Amino acid sequence: MLHPAVADAAVVGIPDPAWGESGTGCVVLRQGQHATGEELAAFLAGKLAKYKIPKRWLFLDSLPRTAYGKVVKGELRRRFVQDVPETQR
Repeated sequence: MLHPAVADAAVVGIPDPAWGESGTGCVVLRQGQHATGEELAAFLAGKLAKYKIPKRWLFLDSLPRTAYGKVVKGELRRRFVQDVPETQR
């Protein structure tokens, strides 16, 4: 969330045929801002270990949250799996 274009973010594990699970970045951009997954990955390079940088990115209008404000990661996983073709999982 240190990137100037990012308003909110979460990372969830998504099933991956090669690794078992891989990180997927779920990002809400600030109004009027633009960023791509490649730009965010380049921004994170040097700040995180390479294996911790998400391989896939999902851009959303908002993150699902509980009444206490906690991100509902199960909902993000379900949403991502529905949006990605079987061959890319």
